[in-house]
Amino acid sequence: MTHTWHDLLFAHFRVEPATLRRLVPDVLALDVYRDQAWLSITPFWIGSMRPPGIPPIPKLSRFYELNVRTYVTYRNKPGVYFFSLDASNLSAVWGARMFYRLPYWHAQMHSEGKQEIRYEARRLHGPKAAGGMPQFRAVYMPVSAPRAARRGSLEEFLAERYCLYTWNRNKLYRAEIHHLQWPLQEAEVQVELNTMAEPLGLRLPLRPDLAHFSRLLKVLVWAPERLK
Repeated sequence: MTHTWHDLLFAHFRVEPATLRRLVPDVLALDVYRDQAWLSITPFWIGSMRPPGIPPIPKLSRFYELNVRTYVTYRNKPGVYFFSLDASNLSAVWGARMFYRLPYWHAQMHSEGKQEIRYEARRLHGPKAAGGMPQFRAVYMPVSAPRAARRGSLEEFLAERYCLYTWNRNKLYRAEIHHLQWPLQEAEVQVELNTMAEPLGLRLPLRPDLAHFSRLLKVLVWAPERLK
């Protein structure tokens, strides 16, 4: 599938490795950077999603998405592990659950603004937080020029990963991802509400430990492969 990701916020939170280790399948090694594990909330919107060679269908190819993710390795290949993926397009949700075996959930989502972006999401079905369905509300904006992450930096550790792993019915799958290096900008973020990690038993602070913004990235995602 080809995607174009727009107005993406990386809101990164430090979490004790032992806390995240309990939430990640044993077959995957939890990645840490200088002995610290990370969980990230990533709101954005997708445009032009389509199989190669097929023009995008307007009502199916553009929608909002928000991910809760951490960082793992399997047999020396680093990747991303998703705890949840919320999307505003129900067809995309069921398609991703069926073909990619990912924990997608349908959500009511909206964003507005170009330089300063207000983003709101509320899950409609799926795992609940203590106070009801998980929600996210924030205002964010870029505050620096775009740049590539420096080699060996925390930014590179968090952003430059080219596959995803999913654990479904006691089977491990990997989907390869291809894109150019992320054009990252420092971001100013005001989070008003964030209960997206509460179904995991985690309560995150409103202020992320690190935040970046990316205006646009074109992505290719391959079909998942079952790993032995």
